[in-house]
Amino acid sequence: MYATRLHASQFRKGTTRPYIAHLLGVASIVLTHGGTEDDAIAALLHDAVEDQGGKPQLTRIRRMFGTTVAAIVDGCTDADSIPKPPWRERKEKYLQHLRVADTSTRLISAADKLYNAQETLMDARALGDEIWKRFHASKEETLWYYREVVKILKLRGPQALAAELERVVDELAAVSHVGAAQ
Repeated sequence: MYATRLHASQFRKGTTRPYIAHLLGVASIVLTHGGTEDDAIAALLHDAVEDQGGKPQLTRIRRMFGTTVAAIVDGCTDADSIPKPPWRERKEKYLQHLRVADTSTRLISAADKLYNAQETLMDARALGDEIWKRFHASKEETLWYYREVVKILKLRGPQALAAELERVVDELAAVSHVGAAQ
């Protein structure tokens, strides 16, 4: 599988979990929520451009998997340059994009954020505030971002994933001792 080869040396931040577990988890959520075969393939490749080669990687994905998959992967990418722009700048730009993104991009983005929030919640329960040392953003910034994604998804869909993401983010905020949405 192409995604396995691309991410073979990657692990989830601060863990020994192979990165492919994240990609498979996101693809599973996408399929469970009605995604197509192209959506599932894009879910497996959604981090390839930003983590494994930038625009040249997108060109390879287009050649190997077609224009539909490449367009979805491109829509899920918040940075295609090295070094990446600062975290807040990337996230604000991505939120603007998500407001007008197509259904497939929103589905995969929602599944990605849900998987990430669930994994962070699991680790926060086990590690407490130590978990936040793994990330470029503070817990407050991370929760702000997730809540902004929820707002967009509640308006544009997918609503079921928006509701589940909101539930997980609220629980993560409580475990992390961060107040309600601002």
